[in-house]
This record gives sequence, C-alpha cells and structure tokens, in this order.
Amino acid sequence: MKSKRPDFFSPRIRACGLLTAAGFVVCLTTLAGFGGRFSWFLDLFSHFRVQYLVGLTILGVLFLVVRHRTTAIIFLIFAWVNLIVVLPLYFGGQSSPSPGSRSLRAMLLNVNTRHGNPERVRQVIPEVSPDILVLEEISDHWMAQLTWLKDSHPNCVTQPREDNFGIGLFSRFPLTDSEIVYIGSAEVPSVLATVNTGKAQLRIVATHPPPPGNRDYSHWRDEQLDRLPDYVCSARPSPLILLGDLNVTPWNYHFRRLLKRTGLKDSTQGYGFQPTWPNFNPLLRIPIDHCLHSPDIVIIDRRTGPDVCSDHYPLIVDFAIRSEEKGTDQ
Repeated sequence: MKSKRPDFFSPRIRACGLLTAAGFVVCLTTLAGFGGRFSWFLDLFSHFRVQYLVGLTILGVLFLVVRHRTTAIIFLIFAWVNLIVVLPLYFGGQSSPSPGSRSLRAMLLNVNTRHGNPERVRQVIPEVSPDILVLEEISDHWMAQLTWLKDSHPNCVTQPREDNFGIGLFSRFPLTDSEIVYIGSAEVPSVLATVNTGKAQLRIVATHPPPPGNRDYSHWRDEQLDRLPDYVCSARPSPLILLGDLNVTPWNYHFRRLLKRTGLKDSTQGYGFQPTWPNFNPLLRIPIDHCLHSPDIVIIDRRTGPDVCSDHYPLIVDFAIRSEEKGTDQ
C-alpha cells in the first residue's frame, strides 16, 4: 500500500505558506516605515504605502476566500493602517481663486543627465506651455540642447553640473532677483528667485536634495530639507512655491516636518496619488517630485505630464495667487 504524501508537500500548502510569509513581511515594512525619524534605513520603508495597501488588501481578500480568517484579518488591519496614511491626499483641496485672478502654470521636470532625451523634452515643453519651468539634472550638454528655450522663457538662472544635480529656472516673466545657493553640506545648488507676474511678486524656491541611497546621502538629504525653512520663511509674506525632486514621499517623516516648519501646503492635497518616479517600473512608482506653496496660492489643477524619456514624469501645476488683485504692476 502506497503511503500518502504529507499535505505540506502539496502545491496549495506551499503557495499558502509563501503568501503568508510575504504578507507578514509587508506588515513588518508597514511598521518599519514609521521609524524614519530614528534610522535612515527604516526611513526607506516609508515611501511605498500605496504598494503595501494594495498588496495587503489582495492578500487579505485571498485568505478570506480560502477561509484563513485570522491571517486575512491581520493583513486587512495592516492594509487599513496604510490606507489611513494615504487617504488624506484625496481630501483638503484648495478653494476657488479670487474672481479675476490669473491662472499660472508651473512645470517641474527632472530630465535625467545622462539618459534623457533632449528632443522629447523639446516636444513636451511647448505642448505643456508652462509660465515657470524648473529643470533638474541639467548639464552643459543639456544647456547646449536647450538654447531654443530663450524664445519662450527668456528669463532664467541656471547652474549646470555633470553629477545629476544641475538645476535651472526658466520664466516667461521677468526675474526681479535670483541667486544660486548651496543648502547643507552636500553642496548641491538650489535656485532662489522672485518672478514679477505683473500683478504680484512670486517667490520661487527650486531644489533637489540627494537621494537616500545610503547613510551619507540620507544625512545630506535630511540636512537640506531641515535647512530649507530658513530660505522659505525669509521670503514671506510674499506668495511662494517650492518645486523640486525632494526624494521623499508625502507620508515621509522628513517631508511632514518640512511642511510643519515652513507652513507651506502640499499641492497634492485633493489630487491623490500621483507618482512620478521611476517611470520604468510602475509597480514601485512613488511621488517624489513636489510642488509646495504658501497659503495665499490656490491650486487649480495638478497632474503628471507625458513620458519624456527620463526616469521621472513631469509634474504640472496650475495655480492662482489670491493676492494678485492687491499687487501693483512694476
């Protein structure tokens, strides 16, 4: 008589065990993401809340179907934890702008120094037609390919570099003042400028902290985010927008701390999850390109732009300045 093969060798049991293990790993990373203030490594787990939410929800429903109720409930509870973190992005949108206020458009684009496509960028920027354009990761080669921008955006301040931290601000409006500053010990450039829209003086901060790939880079990113309030608050009470690939997501501790210390609003509020990086992997895509703004600015629309053959999608924000009617032409 043949002996019966133990049940734990069956494909169903093996699959169930693997899925259970995967689910508990995601539960652990859900908790780890709350420890970003204490450890650069734990901070890395804060960025994938939507992926955790979707994965745990699918596993929870699957385990309900196969009647593993205890495991299902655990996974669904942790899915709910991530939902609580993500859901606020879909609420809290701005009120309507004042009657007669102009709609302005800002565009942020990380072009990718070495692998970007200048021709594709040349196609997309005129299609979007931004009034204010911030380009990141520009090099001398990129600047040579961007000379056509002078026709549409004649006012600019740029600092090209070969190390992925070049940056430039291009404007249709005159710049009342502008400077390149180095915030933090990473010594990467940021742009501070005032744009004269004709009815208001709009302060622009454009910045690009290092990515948190290791302990040192994480420290440099956090230091730059920690010092940004000094530059933001010194410009108030002028209307202000901050644009940049900040290498953090909206639910990251350091990002939330930046909002609290500056009093700026996140343009994502009311528009939900709009991931911008990496465009080559939709499963891991997260929102690290940001537009923050002072309370006297109303966000009319916010969206990601088309593929420009970079690892980032562009960020496009339409906004109005509430105080424009109080401004004076200069």
